[in-house]
Amino acid sequence: MAFQPSDLWSWRGTVERGKYAAIGVILFAIKHNIDRAIGFAFDRPWPFVNYWFFDAPGGVDDVPARRWQFYAALVAAALPFVWTGVVLTLRRLRSAGLPLWMVALFFVPFLNLFFFLLLCVIPARTKETRPRSNFAARLQETLGRVIPDSQLGSAAMSLLLMVPLAIAATLFSVRALGDYGWGLFVGLPFFLGLTSALLYGFHRPRTLGSCLLVSLLSVVLVSAALLVFAVEGIICLVMAAPLGAALSLFGGFIGYVIQCRPSYTNEAFQMFALVLFALPAFMLLEHQAQTPAPLYEVKTSVTISAPPEKVWPHLIAFAELPPPSERLFRTGIAYPVRAEIQGRGVGAVRYCVFSTGAFVEPIEIWDEPRLLKFGVTAQPPVMQELSPYGELRPPHLENYLQSRRGQFLLTRLPDGTTRLEGTTWYENRFWPSAYWHLWSDYIIHRIHLRVLDHIKNLSEHSG
Repeated sequence: MAFQPSDLWSWRGTVERGKYAAIGVILFAIKHNIDRAIGFAFDRPWPFVNYWFFDAPGGVDDVPARRWQFYAALVAAALPFVWTGVVLTLRRLRSAGLPLWMVALFFVPFLNLFFFLLLCVIPARTKETRPRSNFAARLQETLGRVIPDSQLGSAAMSLLLMVPLAIAATLFSVRALGDYGWGLFVGLPFFLGLTSALLYGFHRPRTLGSCLLVSLLSVVLVSAALLVFAVEGIICLVMAAPLGAALSLFGGFIGYVIQCRPSYTNEAFQMFALVLFALPAFMLLEHQAQTPAPLYEVKTSVTISAPPEKVWPHLIAFAELPPPSERLFRTGIAYPVRAEIQGRGVGAVRYCVFSTGAFVEPIEIWDEPRLLKFGVTAQPPVMQELSPYGELRPPHLENYLQSRRGQFLLTRLPDGTTRLEGTTWYENRFWPSAYWHLWSDYIIHRIHLRVLDHIKNLSEHSG
């Protein structure tokens, strides 16, 4: 079908998959180059992965005025492309016989890439299926023979086929690429839930509840396998569970919608092939992008009934803390044990000893008794993973959560007490960062409280 100018703004009618794919790719190329030109004008690079990441971890209040101008220019340039993308997606959904509310996936980071590919594959609902090649026909028939027709048999076979593939994708991301990113924590559970539901409904449409159950069970079985085969420990799996469960259920829901289409069985092979090849491709794409990790800041403060002069000696070094009572630290997450210092003033080296080793912290500012600021040149593993195999060292224990610097700020209050504020600046290489830094902020805040409460106790009760 020939291109018409109304294709760029009208939501009426339908659009075929070939035309949708061609317009989408061309418009993305044009938009990306416009954004690169805007970035050049503001002296800021704009790689394509920046459509997934927002580099203001301290919040929008910390964004400088010039960067606000940069973002405003990007938004202004994006508006016509957003409109065109939405109307084209609405027409493609209408052509494919899918519900129009699925246009919301156009705005979901990372998943919108797969959504675009999916709409490029699914043919029009009213269009007769094209003749398949002999190879594709044989694969389709083989898949139909492998998957039982019964509800229980199709569920079991969908899990038997997808769980090993998901484990292989995890090993590819973690061991081969060394990435704990969008592909692993967003793409994999979504694709796993989606494909499990599609396989489950290969012969006939299944109910929504059963599709969601199969999708969730697929993630549970993959998690159990990663634990049994010593790929991951319990702590990481528990932290990833809320995100993984939600995305697998979402994928199962989308799979349920797709498998309800009358022509689904004839299109199944194309969608399975798309899923199997798209996820590793996205993982490679993310790995090649090498997006820098954002720097986060965590602040915690306590009020101490003692003047700063009395607090300072307990701040630069302190004796061994009592065993932790917090449930968090009994899971294996590293916790502070004591602090030592060699030297005095700028250039001295502080050692904050944790349960897994010592942080090496050269002093950068020694403003007694007001401010102690230090860098971090070495740090121990962030946790000791819980595993039935004893000591387990998955890659994420090293260099994925990195402390960069820290400080203690003492403020003399009018009533003679002291507000002691501890701050840590750190990098988190887990993506999506918006999810994972909630965990890391909480853990660092609990570490702060353990140290600050100990300093408070020593300062208030020392001679």
